[in-house]
Amino acid sequence: MNKRQLIKNFLAVSALALGIGATVHAQGVTPIKFQLDWRFEGPAALFLHPAAKGYFKQAGLDVAIDAGNGSGGTVTRVASGAYDMGFADLAALMEFHANNPDSPNKPVAVMMVYNNTPASVMALKKSGITKPADLVGKKMGAPVFDAGRRAFPIFAKANNLGTLNWTTMDPTLRETMLMRGDVDAITGFTFTSLLNLEARGTKAADVVVLPYPDYGVKLYGNVIIASPKLIKENPAAIKAFLTAFTKGAKEVIANPAVAIESVKARDGIIDQTLETKRLKLAIDTVINSPDARAEGFGVVNAGRLSLMASQVSDAFNTKSRVNPDAVWTAALLPPAAELNILRK
Repeated sequence: MNKRQLIKNFLAVSALALGIGATVHAQGVTPIKFQLDWRFEGPAALFLHPAAKGYFKQAGLDVAIDAGNGSGGTVTRVASGAYDMGFADLAALMEFHANNPDSPNKPVAVMMVYNNTPASVMALKKSGITKPADLVGKKMGAPVFDAGRRAFPIFAKANNLGTLNWTTMDPTLRETMLMRGDVDAITGFTFTSLLNLEARGTKAADVVVLPYPDYGVKLYGNVIIASPKLIKENPAAIKAFLTAFTKGAKEVIANPAVAIESVKARDGIIDQTLETKRLKLAIDTVINSPDARAEGFGVVNAGRLSLMASQVSDAFNTKSRVNPDAVWTAALLPPAAELNILRK
């Protein structure tokens, strides 16, 4: 065999080895399709930041993050198998479980992120509304699928309110209709609607905010959910995801202004200043809240979870009662030391 042939054989073997190595590497990466609850706004940095920093890739995951159009849709898409994991309101997940008791594909919450529901009632000061009792006889407005509207019976019961009249609108018209006086008050996530009102020219000082947690409604907010298929077949991938997410979330909480760059990279037309403010408001009110610091990041209180399950069953008039043990598992969470990310 001449020298040229030896070199040719060597290169062929090397190429084969590199090809095998690349195949093994590709096989070692787990693809995860992840559905957000809403558009690429400030809070999306919680997921986009660790993705941009490469934390998911370092954990052996290829995570594709898509914007959403509401928690109900996210739960349904994860249940259908279109997505492996998602970010959704826990009440929406509970409702799906209770209304589909025989479904074998009910997603499960694997990490608590919004320890408090971000839902609130908002009104303009000129309406004269300053407390829940002032809502009696007023026109309420919200999209039919809005988390605050769905949970309003719980708010109403806690504050001795009767049945109120509702106007339904598209999410893009909610704040505009409040400003025009078409409705007297709206429900929505505080960090969504309050900042949308500001963006439309209303001063924050002219808005009355009645946060659900401040008025007797201690519902949990958004959780990370996973499909039962992924939980059964690859729990290690979920553990890796939650570990990488927690690492990124710690940085987002510590420096929101830097983290918002990841959102800007996905949607170049966002108002960076506004979305940084939105992210900070979310951190302060539902992520790093007093309740979250008391319970710890990522986990739930069993008694509070059971109460919420009962409240959602009643308020949403579900086909069956919500089983709190079926909607939540802490088995895939990172160790407590890694979850210690909240500022005191």
